[in-house]
Amino acid sequence: MSKNKKAESNTKKKIILPLVVIALLFFGIGFGMNYFKTSLFTVMKVPDFKLTNQNNRQITNKDMIGKVYLVEFFFSKCPTICPVMNSNMRFIEDEIKSPDFGIISISIDPENDTPELLKQHSQKIGAKSPNWHFLTGDRAYIGKLADQFDIYVGDQEDESENLNHSGMIALVDKEGKVRCRFDQQNKPILYYSGLNYEDAEGTNPQLNGKFHPDREKLIEDIKKLLKE
Repeated sequence: MSKNKKAESNTKKKIILPLVVIALLFFGIGFGMNYFKTSLFTVMKVPDFKLTNQNNRQITNKDMIGKVYLVEFFFSKCPTICPVMNSNMRFIEDEIKSPDFGIISISIDPENDTPELLKQHSQKIGAKSPNWHFLTGDRAYIGKLADQFDIYVGDQEDESENLNHSGMIALVDKEGKVRCRFDQQNKPILYYSGLNYEDAEGTNPQLNGKFHPDREKLIEDIKKLLKE
């Protein structure tokens, strides 16, 4: 090979190599961004639980294996966020319509929320699915379970706090793992909000809000998990 041709070949290599590196870099960035947009983060294994539902039947986390389901903490006499959460759950139930989808609604007021009363409550809100379990049991046990989920429930010993609770919802996959999507900063959101908002971005909660951003996210992510 002549010196001129060799120099020309080396020049081409010097030009092509950086272009390949840049292309791979952009591909990697694009792939990474797409990963965060489409994949769901695994938060933890769902805590073990054993509680009694509205039909006086014991329900455990093992009974829910093979189903995608939501977990919330509520109580039937709650006058504020619980009716909103129940309404959003009903909407999701109607949207999903799958025998492999379920809801676990755990009462933090078991002294009042007996299986009989929870049965009435489920009928009142129009729950349809046999996989929507309204659960009751020992209050101390339920408090510890909420701690394991890392979803806020007020201290049982504090009268001013014991019926306070979070409006957050856990999404559980078929294998019994809590899952979630990533936010715009590519950080896992961990839990979804069951509340309504006065803005589409979901920054200002309002009982009569017209926007339900996390409800739409849940529907999308439940459908994704049902296909896995």
